[in-house]
Amino acid sequence: MTAEQMAGAAEQRSLDRIDKAILRLLQQDGRASIRSVAERVHVSRANAYARISRLVDDGVIRGFTARVDHERAGQGAAAYITLKVVQNSWRSVRGALLELPGVEHIALVGGEFDVLMLVHTVDNRALRDLVLNRIQSIPGVLGTQTLLVFEETDRIPVLPD
Repeated sequence: MTAEQMAGAAEQRSLDRIDKAILRLLQQDGRASIRSVAERVHVSRANAYARISRLVDDGVIRGFTARVDHERAGQGAAAYITLKVVQNSWRSVRGALLELPGVEHIALVGGEFDVLMLVHTVDNRALRDLVLNRIQSIPGVLGTQTLLVFEETDRIPVLPD
Protein backbone atom coordinates (compact mmCIF):
# COMPACT_ATOMS: atom_id res chain seq x y z
CA MET A 1 0.00 0.00 0.00
CA THR A 2 1.42 3.40 -1.00
CA ALA A 3 1.64 6.34 1.39
CA GLU A 4 -1.22 8.02 -0.48
CA GLN A 5 -3.39 4.91 -0.19
CA MET A 6 -2.60 4.65 3.52
CA ALA A 7 -3.49 8.30 4.02
CA GLY A 8 -6.74 7.72 2.16
CA ALA A 9 -7.54 4.66 4.26
CA ALA A 10 -6.83 6.59 7.47
CA GLU A 11 -9.10 9.41 6.31
CA GLN A 12 -11.92 7.00 5.49
CA ARG A 13 -11.76 5.12 8.78
CA SER A 14 -12.90 7.18 11.74
CA LEU A 15 -11.29 6.81 15.14
CA ASP A 16 -13.49 5.77 18.03
CA ARG A 17 -12.98 6.77 21.66
CA ILE A 18 -10.76 3.72 22.33
CA ASP A 19 -8.48 4.51 19.36
CA LYS A 20 -8.18 8.10 20.59
CA ALA A 21 -7.44 6.92 24.13
CA ILE A 22 -4.71 4.62 22.79
CA LEU A 23 -3.21 7.48 20.80
CA ARG A 24 -3.20 9.77 23.86
CA LEU A 25 -1.47 7.09 25.94
CA LEU A 26 1.16 6.43 23.29
CA GLN A 27 1.81 10.16 22.87
CA GLN A 28 2.55 10.36 26.58
CA ASP A 29 4.61 7.15 26.64
CA GLY A 30 5.59 5.60 23.32
CA ARG A 31 7.25 2.75 25.24
CA ALA A 32 4.04 1.64 26.96
CA SER A 33 3.52 -2.09 26.68
CA ILE A 34 0.52 -3.56 24.91
CA ARG A 35 -0.56 -4.97 28.25
CA SER A 36 -0.41 -1.55 29.92
CA VAL A 37 -2.30 0.11 27.06
CA ALA A 38 -4.96 -2.61 27.13
CA GLU A 39 -5.46 -2.27 30.88
CA ARG A 40 -5.68 1.52 30.76
CA VAL A 41 -8.26 1.63 27.94
CA HIS A 42 -10.15 -1.44 29.23
CA VAL A 43 -9.77 -3.78 26.25
CA SER A 44 -8.07 -7.14 25.79
CA ARG A 45 -4.39 -7.32 24.87
CA ALA A 46 -5.35 -8.81 21.50
CA ASN A 47 -7.74 -5.92 20.85
CA ALA A 48 -5.13 -3.32 21.86
CA TYR A 49 -2.51 -5.00 19.66
CA ALA A 50 -4.89 -5.13 16.69
CA ARG A 51 -5.89 -1.49 17.13
CA ILE A 52 -2.29 -0.27 17.41
CA SER A 53 -1.32 -2.34 14.36
CA ARG A 54 -4.23 -0.86 12.39
CA LEU A 55 -3.29 2.68 13.47
CA VAL A 56 0.26 2.04 12.26
CA ASP A 57 -0.89 0.40 9.01
CA ASP A 58 -3.32 3.25 8.31
CA GLY A 59 -0.55 5.80 8.82
CA VAL A 60 -2.25 7.40 11.83
CA ILE A 61 0.77 6.44 13.94
CA ARG A 62 3.79 7.43 11.85
CA GLY A 63 6.39 6.06 14.22
CA PHE A 64 7.70 5.91 17.76
CA THR A 65 10.47 8.25 18.87
CA ALA A 66 12.29 9.51 21.94
CA ARG A 67 12.02 13.14 22.99
CA VAL A 68 15.59 14.36 23.26
CA ASP A 69 17.06 17.20 25.28
CA HIS A 70 19.18 18.54 22.42
CA GLU A 71 21.45 20.62 24.61
CA ARG A 72 22.36 17.61 26.78
CA ALA A 73 22.82 15.57 23.62
CA GLY A 74 25.48 18.00 22.38
CA GLN A 75 23.33 20.12 20.08
CA GLY A 76 23.41 23.45 21.90
CA ALA A 77 22.25 25.68 19.04
CA ALA A 78 18.73 25.69 17.61
CA ALA A 79 17.01 27.85 15.04
CA TYR A 80 13.88 28.17 12.99
CA ILE A 81 14.84 28.87 9.42
CA THR A 82 12.42 30.30 6.89
CA LEU A 83 13.00 29.76 3.20
CA LYS A 84 11.69 31.33 0.04
CA VAL A 85 11.81 28.83 -2.80
CA VAL A 86 11.27 28.84 -6.54
CA GLN A 87 7.66 28.06 -7.39
CA ASN A 88 7.12 24.32 -8.04
CA SER A 89 10.50 23.37 -6.50
CA TRP A 90 9.09 22.17 -3.14
CA ARG A 91 9.61 18.45 -3.72
CA SER A 92 13.24 18.74 -4.79
CA VAL A 93 14.03 21.30 -2.06
CA ARG A 94 12.35 19.10 0.57
CA GLY A 95 14.41 16.12 -0.57
CA ALA A 96 17.64 18.10 -0.22
CA LEU A 97 16.63 19.49 3.18
CA LEU A 98 15.87 15.99 4.48
CA GLU A 99 19.48 15.02 3.75
CA LEU A 100 20.90 17.74 6.00
CA PRO A 101 22.12 17.01 9.53
CA GLY A 102 20.15 18.38 12.48
CA VAL A 103 16.87 18.94 10.66
CA GLU A 104 14.08 18.29 13.13
CA HIS A 105 10.98 19.52 11.30
CA ILE A 106 10.14 20.84 7.83
CA ALA A 107 6.82 22.40 6.82
CA LEU A 108 5.52 23.88 3.58
CA VAL A 109 3.57 26.95 4.68
CA GLY A 110 1.60 29.81 3.20
CA GLY A 111 2.44 33.44 3.82
CA GLU A 112 5.54 35.57 3.63
CA PHE A 113 7.84 32.58 3.17
CA ASP A 114 7.39 29.09 1.74
CA VAL A 115 9.16 26.74 4.13
CA LEU A 116 9.64 26.74 7.90
CA MET A 117 12.13 24.36 9.42
CA LEU A 118 13.57 23.65 12.86
CA VAL A 119 17.21 22.64 13.13
CA HIS A 120 19.57 21.71 15.96
CA THR A 121 23.34 21.95 15.63
CA VAL A 122 26.36 21.57 17.88
CA ASP A 123 26.99 25.32 18.04
CA ASN A 124 26.47 28.61 16.18
CA ARG A 125 29.43 27.93 13.89
CA ALA A 126 27.80 24.70 12.71
CA LEU A 127 24.48 26.55 12.35
CA ARG A 128 26.17 29.22 10.25
CA ASP A 129 27.70 26.56 8.00
CA LEU A 130 24.36 24.77 7.68
CA VAL A 131 22.54 27.95 6.61
CA LEU A 132 25.15 29.74 4.52
CA ASN A 133 26.91 26.82 2.87
CA ARG A 134 24.40 24.00 2.77
CA ILE A 135 20.85 25.38 2.67
CA GLN A 136 21.54 28.45 0.55
CA SER A 137 23.34 26.31 -2.04
CA ILE A 138 20.31 24.07 -2.64
CA PRO A 139 18.90 24.66 -6.13
CA GLY A 140 15.50 26.32 -5.81
CA VAL A 141 16.23 28.13 -2.53
CA LEU A 142 15.92 31.87 -3.16
CA GLY A 143 16.59 33.13 0.37
CA THR A 144 16.61 32.28 4.05
CA GLN A 145 16.00 33.98 7.36
CA THR A 146 17.30 32.49 10.61
CA LEU A 147 15.52 32.89 13.93
CA LEU A 148 17.70 31.76 16.86
CA VAL A 149 15.98 29.75 19.57
CA PHE A 150 17.01 30.85 23.05
CA GLU A 151 14.93 28.34 25.00
CA GLU A 152 12.68 25.43 24.07
CA THR A 153 9.75 23.90 25.90
CA ASP A 154 8.36 20.61 24.65
CA ARG A 155 4.68 19.97 24.93
CA ILE A 156 3.06 16.64 24.34
CA PRO A 157 0.23 17.20 21.87
CA VAL A 158 -3.15 16.06 23.12
CA LEU A 159 -5.84 14.75 20.82
CA PRO A 160 -9.33 16.07 21.45
CA ASP A 161 -11.90 13.59 22.74
